[in-house]
Amino acid sequence: MSEHVVEVTEQNAQQVLIEESSRRLVLVDFWADWCAPCKALMPILEKLAEEYRGQFLLAKLNADEQAGIAGQFGVRSLPTVVFMKDGQPVDAFQGAQPETEIRAKLDAHLPKPWDAAIAQAQEKLASGDFSAALELLRPAYSESGHRYDIALSLAYTLMQLNRCDESQTIMDAVPLADRTPEYDQLLAQLELKKEAGKSPEIQQLEEQLNADPDNLELAFELAVQFSQNNHFKEALELLLSILKEDIDYKGGQAKKAFLDVLAALGKGDALAVQYQKKYFSLLY
Repeated sequence: MSEHVVEVTEQNAQQVLIEESSRRLVLVDFWADWCAPCKALMPILEKLAEEYRGQFLLAKLNADEQAGIAGQFGVRSLPTVVFMKDGQPVDAFQGAQPETEIRAKLDAHLPKPWDAAIAQAQEKLASGDFSAALELLRPAYSESGHRYDIALSLAYTLMQLNRCDESQTIMDAVPLADRTPEYDQLLAQLELKKEAGKSPEIQQLEEQLNADPDNLELAFELAVQFSQNNHFKEALELLLSILKEDIDYKGGQAKKAFLDVLAALGKGDALAVQYQKKYFSLLY
C-alpha cells in the first residue's frame, strides 16, 4: 500500500483520525466489499492521494469490519468520504463522485501553492527585507488571481521600496467592493509617501527640467537621482527618453545607467521586463 494511503483499524484509529489530521488533511473513505460504487470510487481516491504527494492522507475504513467507528461518524450509506482536520469533520460527500468534483473539494481544504510564499514574505517584511518580500509576493499575487490580502501586502512592499507608482497600480486594481478600511489606510499612507518621497535635489531638478524640457543633461542628472532613491520607473522613463534622442548619450553612460536600473530590479521583475521590451524596441 502507498505511504499516502492507510487502512483504519481500532488500533490506529486515534493516530490516523485525530493525531494525523492535526498535521494534514485526512480523507476517510468508508467502504465495504459488497458496495460496487465504493469499488468505483476507491481507485480515484488512491490516484489523487499519489498525485497530491502526501498533501492529504487517504484513510480507508471498511464499514463492516469497523462498524463501531462508522457508527460514531453517523455513516448511513456507502461510500461516504469524510474530510478531517484537527480531529474534526470539516466536509463530506456520499456516493461515487466524479474526479473533478473531488478535486474541487480537495482544493478548497488544502493549502494553496502560494501560502508558503506568503508566510515567507511576511517574515521578510517583519525583518525589513522588502526586496526579498517583493520577489515572493509578485508570483503569489499573480498565481492567486490577485487575492485581496496579497494585493495589499504587495502594494505595501512596493511603497516601502519607494516604487509608489507600481504600488498605486496594484491598489487601483482592487475592486471597489473589496476596499475595506485597511485599504483606505494603506492608500492614505501611499499618498503621504508620494508627497515625502522626493528629496529636495529631485524636486529642484524636476522644476529645472520642467522649465527646460529638452535639456538632456538635466534629464540625465534627474534620472540618476531617481535611480539612487529607488524611483525606478521614473528613472527608466527618463533614461529611455534620453536614449530615444541619443542612443550613445554621454559616451554610453545613459545606456549603462538604464541597464544598471534593470539589473537592480532583478531578473523577472515586472517593471524590468516592461522596460527591457521598450529598450529592445528602441534598438531593433
